[in-house]
Amino acid sequence: MTKKLSALALLVAASLSGCAAQHATKPAPEAHTAVTAPAETGVVKRELADGLYEMVLSPKGDALYVASAEGFKDVQGGVIYKLDPTTLKTLGRSHTDLKNFALAISKDGSTVYATNSLDGGISAISTADGKVKNRLLFTERNKEGLPYGARQVLLHDGTLYIGGVADPAVVWVVDAETLKLKKTIKNAGQWVTGLLWSEQTQRIYVANGGGEILIINPRNNRIEKRWKPLGDKPALLLNLAEDKATGRLFVTDNSKAKTTLVLDIHTGEVIKQLDVGDSLAVKFNAKRNELYITQRESGKLLSLDATTYAVKQSWDLPPNPNSLLLSEDGQTLYVTVKQAFNKDHSTNGPDSVVRISLK
Repeated sequence: MTKKLSALALLVAASLSGCAAQHATKPAPEAHTAVTAPAETGVVKRELADGLYEMVLSPKGDALYVASAEGFKDVQGGVIYKLDPTTLKTLGRSHTDLKNFALAISKDGSTVYATNSLDGGISAISTADGKVKNRLLFTERNKEGLPYGARQVLLHDGTLYIGGVADPAVVWVVDAETLKLKKTIKNAGQWVTGLLWSEQTQRIYVANGGGEILIINPRNNRIEKRWKPLGDKPALLLNLAEDKATGRLFVTDNSKAKTTLVLDIHTGEVIKQLDVGDSLAVKFNAKRNELYITQRESGKLLSLDATTYAVKQSWDLPPNPNSLLLSEDGQTLYVTVKQAFNKDHSTNGPDSVVRISLK
């Protein structure tokens, strides 16, 4: 394994995190990826592939796209899987020459955007034929000469915001249609880890590994405020969610503070610190007034009452539940479940996708 792959693969694993692609219109059989129904009612689990990270649903809700980096040992490139959102069976797959991490999708559903963390880039992939139709590789390099890791991606109003993992970090602002770099927002702290568009404040919120929340005005792409909700206490803030009705911002930390913070989205004041343990992905469900949190270390997914913060339900999803995706109607939750890495960066089996019916 090269120094480049070793260093950034570990970073991606700890975070949760224009060449043409080959596209298979008729998926080949996958012997090891049977769909199973665990004991819990309304839960469907499928072992899919190595290196699963984030997911996105098509605007019509008829396809679930899953980003895969595939293996980190002796494996080149990755895959974007297209699954049936109900059965989790494969509808198609696009084999990409670079590894994939975070996903966003255009409003018309014609383009999936995938961050290529190890190579510091973003790829635009056509959902019609699975080909990479455009790509941007960022030029920044760290002291070791490695690309800044392109971790999260946020699509807002025709613009992509992409978090660069570095110290100091950056946020790249990219035209979603042309993939031309519009601006680089610098001095974003240590490792940009999370991005959120707030409908209530009309601002972009950025979490970083230095325990900060940055607020960016998308009209001029400048950092307006910097919050450090835990003060001088060590914190590696990760993922963000918003309750726009009450003005609450939820922020997770699964590494140092091992908590979920509830902040006033206007002032940054800590409303409550949830003592649920290590917290990775977070989603707020306005339709059901519930908060969902994955716990990588304990192998659990929690559902909390979003008013009282009491745990309503817990699902065992060992070994490492990772990313979350909530359907538009708030009645279906998707989870990627990762295997632990061995010392040689291999795993003992494929990662999984889980579909949970909340009805």
